Amino acid sequence: MVAFDRPRVTAVLGPTNTGKTHLAIERMCAHSSGMIGFPLRLLAREVYDRVVAIKGAERVALITGEERIVPKDARWFLCTAESMPIQQDVAFVALDEAQLGSDRERGHVFTDRILRARGREETMILGSESLRPVLRALVPGIEIVERPRFSTLSYAGAKKLSRLPRRSAIVAFSAEEVYATAEMLRRLRGGAAVVMGALSPRTRNAQVAMFQNGEVDYLVATDAIGMGLNLDVGHVAFAGLQKFDGQQRRRLRVSEMAQIAGRAGRHQRDGTFGALTEDGPDAFEPEEVAAIEGHRFPRLDWLYWRNGTPDLSSIDALVASLSQRPDDLALRAAPEALDLKILKRLAEEAGVRDRARGGNVARLWAACGIPDFAKLGLDPHARFVGRVFGYLSQGYIPHQWFADEVARLDRTEGDVETIAGRIAAIRSWAYIAQRPDWLADPQTWAARTLEIEARLSDALHLSLTQRFVDKRTTALAKKIGGGVGALPVEIDAQGEVTIDTHTIGRLDGFRFVVAPDARAHDKRLLLATAEKRLAGERRRRAEALIASDDTRFALGEGGTITVSGLRHVPASDTPLSPALSLSKGGSQARTAVTPVATEDAVTLAADDALVVARLARGPSLARPQVALDEALDCLDPSLRRRVLERLRVWTAATIARTLPALAALSEATRASEAGPALRSIAAAMEAGAGFAPRLPLREAIEALSPGQRQWLRRQRITIGALDLFDPRLLKPAAQAWRRALLAAYGTMPPPAAAMGATTLPRGAPGAVPLMGYRALGGQAVRIDLVERVARAAHDARGANGRAPFAPDPALAVSIGLESATVARLMAELGFRPVDKPDAAPHYVWRGRARAKVAAPDPANAFAALAGLMGR
Repeated sequence: MVAFDRPRVTAVLGPTNTGKTHLAIERMCAHSSGMIGFPLRLLAREVYDRVVAIKGAERVALITGEERIVPKDARWFLCTAESMPIQQDVAFVALDEAQLGSDRERGHVFTDRILRARGREETMILGSESLRPVLRALVPGIEIVERPRFSTLSYAGAKKLSRLPRRSAIVAFSAEEVYATAEMLRRLRGGAAVVMGALSPRTRNAQVAMFQNGEVDYLVATDAIGMGLNLDVGHVAFAGLQKFDGQQRRRLRVSEMAQIAGRAGRHQRDGTFGALTEDGPDAFEPEEVAAIEGHRFPRLDWLYWRNGTPDLSSIDALVASLSQRPDDLALRAAPEALDLKILKRLAEEAGVRDRARGGNVARLWAACGIPDFAKLGLDPHARFVGRVFGYLSQGYIPHQWFADEVARLDRTEGDVETIAGRIAAIRSWAYIAQRPDWLADPQTWAARTLEIEARLSDALHLSLTQRFVDKRTTALAKKIGGGVGALPVEIDAQGEVTIDTHTIGRLDGFRFVVAPDARAHDKRLLLATAEKRLAGERRRRAEALIASDDTRFALGEGGTITVSGLRHVPASDTPLSPALSLSKGGSQARTAVTPVATEDAVTLAADDALVVARLARGPSLARPQVALDEALDCLDPSLRRRVLERLRVWTAATIARTLPALAALSEATRASEAGPALRSIAAAMEAGAGFAPRLPLREAIEALSPGQRQWLRRQRITIGALDLFDPRLLKPAAQAWRRALLAAYGTMPPPAAAMGATTLPRGAPGAVPLMGYRALGGQAVRIDLVERVARAAHDARGANGRAPFAPDPALAVSIGLESATVARLMAELGFRPVDKPDAAPHYVWRGRARAKVAAPDPANAFAALAGLMGR
């Protein structure tokens, strides 16, 4: 089974960073021809570029599953292990990372190359020291050379992601973990490059170039980083220590940990490794640390093996030969790989067996070797392979089918996952195009698929960079060594905040607004930067607010207090005099030029009005509290108290000036000398924001003394026939203040009535007593006009004695009252209609009925109280 006809075989063993691969490249280039097999397409491509620089592109070949560059005069071949043309007669052959012979999925390939791949003059096997015993057993006479590590690798302990040093690589074991870690680094450190085995060489090189060139200081990778990729990494951090190996989720072997950790420290520079957590399943054990630092790992006594020259005479013979067990104690039968599973699955189909006759078994087995790049799973991939073989059994794969499938993938839009999925899919078609006898024009389609892969790779690199790298944040973090305390922050007259020419946002009043092009995950760093560096500017703006002129303050509907002139304040030693106003909307909302009421006129709120506070429920409606906007939380407590006190004083003064009667009524409710009758009236009127119906207050009104009535008149409060009110509060300006106070007190104010309306249709917006309108019939009439009609009616009554009289129709017409409304109003006032044929409606005085007082429940304690009061 094992034949060794070329005696000169050398094994170069040792840990990472011993120069093994570099030695193999030098040895190959020293021979007239050569070949090296690598574990990754990425690594094969990297070394191919190096050898091309030495030997010239016309003499160097690259052979991988998806890419084949084989010049006519090629002498040196760089390949993936699976793609090595071991029948090629070359002077030198090397196999890199040979310890992968113990891998469940690919181990049999590396074992086959150890056993059968030989150079005419020299063969070199590169790998871990753990290979020593199994190589001694499998390759008699092998010369083993041990190479020490160039630098020291030491354990640096566990570090959180936010505390990792620059030039760190973070290793995760799934695409999801890689993306999540890269997102976190984007937020914390401005971003990271991403390297995964599934990336195309073009994308991988572009990502690595960002790291190598210092555009980013962090790299997030899968364990593919451990396979010889040479990077300028000082520290390797493990995001976890468990991986899914195709069968189960398990803890990494110590040798696997060392392979990855060994990427830290290149050449003579020492490196460190560690985890992201200090405890739990993803933390290193002391024994593991000691083994990695000392490069002491369990020896390999066996490798996985599968027949490398299977019997292609029939499907059954092929399956049997591939299932053959080794007869050497240093070899173990390889677990059933995907290609063998596919073969067995297809062998169950009668149509496949029929097509495999007549020399097509080799083509079937070759089709089964198509990798499942897209990770479709066994059944979907088996169907795909079956279709490919169906075409191959008849000759070539149809041009149109191949062209349609390839064209479907030639699109660069989409997110990272979408583009990565297309790259995985195009790799399958590139693999097919590299087979010399599967397509009628393989060279054209090989070039076409590689062209699409390159285009998708560029798009993926761009998408990865956009998603995981913020060059602005990276530049800022570099400038200050990862901190924010020493950043040079500048603010222009428009409030734009820049750091080292990078715009990070805008200071809008007291609130720092992150630049709109910053994504959500980047905002934490920028906000932290602003909070540390903008305190002085905010303090200056707060002092300007406190020093502002009281006459420029205003309050408007909705309960928010705004200030003009603080949204973008140019630096100045002179305190600004901003104008305060109130606007609808949320915190820090910009308002348009909006009418804001004063006592006698309407003042325009400035266009750059900024919300700084909001009225809140206070002890009574006319005494609201002032709550500062959350944007002012950035101020220190003493300064906040001063701002709050300034706004409280202004609020109280403004209410006293704009709503004097309401302010006086509020004081009366607390004045013991006012007496119970006046206090009850004042309380009712304050609750109604200056309005109250008369009927429920009839007894209190009758109990008023002459002095109390005179006090009400001084406050310009009208004790009307139907309502008590201050007519000044009916003006549009005062109505805005009333609505604001009602909202602050927790009473949802009705919609405002149309400005200047004397009557409204019943049920129209604002047609309610709280807004100063009394419903009468089909109309709602403004209460001051109701009182005007009432006075006119009583004047007419006095002129006619007890005789019936007709109200002045001109007054009703001027107000806009309908006849039914007049009739209802006269009834409410205590007048009853008198029939007079062929005459206008006449009325006679009968008086208003007293308000009915509901008798208390006899079982209630208040019944006894009612008895004591004579009720």
